[in-house]
Amino acid sequence: MVIIIKEALLFAFLGTLFTFIMTTLGSATVFFFKQKNNTFLNNITMGFAAGVMLAATVWSLIIPATKRSEELKIAGFIPTSIGILLGVLFLFILEKAINRINKNSAEVLKNKFNSSHSSKFGLMILAITLHNIPEGMAVGLSFAIAQNGTAELAAAIALAIGIGIQNFPEGMAVALPLREEGISRKKAFIRGSLSGIVEPIFGVAVVLIYPVISYLMPWFLSFAAGAMLYVVVNELIPTANVNAKNKEGTFGVIAGFVLMMILDLAL
Repeated sequence: MVIIIKEALLFAFLGTLFTFIMTTLGSATVFFFKQKNNTFLNNITMGFAAGVMLAATVWSLIIPATKRSEELKIAGFIPTSIGILLGVLFLFILEKAINRINKNSAEVLKNKFNSSHSSKFGLMILAITLHNIPEGMAVGLSFAIAQNGTAELAAAIALAIGIGIQNFPEGMAVALPLREEGISRKKAFIRGSLSGIVEPIFGVAVVLIYPVISYLMPWFLSFAAGAMLYVVVNELIPTANVNAKNKEGTFGVIAGFVLMMILDLAL
């Protein structure tokens, strides 16, 4: 039993390490964009981030939450709808708290983040990070279950590869908008990369407690979905369409959505 757990931990760590590396590689694309504070590019990157998050909400979170609920003999709409609402409420309360902090210490935050919109980007990073938590847990759980046979192990490896590949545009979705807002390439890269660090942490941790945590996966997944929906609708899409004369923000949303959809469906 101890040997099985050690093997599951090792595979879970390696699988989620791969997904984290892919997020980091996506964030590294920020070094290839030399211009900053370009309205046209900013609209595209914000739109792209919104599209990626919107597609990930549907195919990476809501649909898996529904399927997992059905496996647990629970009506899929119950944990999914409640979880989404809780995620939205959490981000709404958090945004209010951040705005209050900004109001009380606006100059300090402006100097620290070099941006008057630090709360917006903070919420975006938080939403993607929250989304990465259940993904890391899903990979960890898949490797824990994989101890039952070779077929399950192949499925777990395929899941890790699929999530890793789709994490590449998610890294871009964090780093590029931060760079366009005026943050240095290095800081944008680090923050984009760190948004994925939760995957190996939670992927390994969940192996140790998976008999209990597996029943809560629909709630984790839908909670992350609600948080991402809030940021997309409330912050990213409106920002992407500010001064977008040629609808570049709209096309950015569509491009990000289609790319993430293809990755999710193909993998």
